[in-house]
Amino acid sequence: MGFIRRQVALQDVRFYAFHGFYPEEQVIGAVFYVDVETEFEQADSSGDELGNTINYEELFNIVQTEMKNTSKLIETVAEKILSSILNRFTELHGVRVCIRKMNPPLNGEVGNSQITLSWTR
Repeated sequence: MGFIRRQVALQDVRFYAFHGFYPEEQVIGAVFYVDVETEFEQADSSGDELGNTINYEELFNIVQTEMKNTSKLIETVAEKILSSILNRFTELHGVRVCIRKMNPPLNGEVGNSQITLSWTR
């Protein structure tokens, strides 16, 4: 019949991690939320099997692994997540990674800082 563009995503995955430019951020840590969206095409009669989709448990494991590795910039963390996802799931047509750092250390009340990386084939 044809192909259907599909999306598998994780939203608001919460981590306590130690990313930050300032040394105290790497000691104290902060709460981060990560969103990951993947897009791929698949024949519409692909069947009811896990191998016919992107396993979001594997996505979670990739994100969790990269969030454990401290970086100065959350952009660096997002790049590592994006790269790891692309290495694992070569069939993807698009990936979006968004990381939000809650209550960043600024001289004012800020809910979160955010970065987003997108890749498309």
